[in-house]
Amino acid sequence: MKHCLAALLSGTLFGFGLSLSQMTDPNKVLGFLDVAGSWDPSLAFVMMGALAVSVIAFRFILKRPKPIWAEEFHVARKKSLDKPLLFGAMIFGIGWGMSGYCPGPAVAGLGLGNPEAFVMVASIYLGFIAQGIWARKCFKKSVTVDA
Repeated sequence: MKHCLAALLSGTLFGFGLSLSQMTDPNKVLGFLDVAGSWDPSLAFVMMGALAVSVIAFRFILKRPKPIWAEEFHVARKKSLDKPLLFGAMIFGIGWGMSGYCPGPAVAGLGLGNPEAFVMVASIYLGFIAQGIWARKCFKKSVTVDA
């Protein structure tokens, strides 16, 4: 139960931050990506602020022997770039640029009743399913995704 409460509080704080910074508005993101037109640098400032908080917080959090409500930290250990990572990043970026939504603001948009957000979240899940089918066919084995 405490895991669910922590997830709810974290998600609520994240959604509040997205709403406060207006990052739930896809036009803000598209304005940032429009470097040849009326460029809006506000997304860069939001990202720099989030990165600064994360860098400082991780220095303290990862010194702990384990998380408060888990047995171990789940931190990416991959240290190299490979084709699946680069290809996935490229698809993510194209989708973000086309829609103005990435997963966080899309989920927050669900709470705001935004119809575009419903389409985006459904598309994200269709992408998860398609990737799973593709990975099983290409690698002929069970593939799990840590989320």
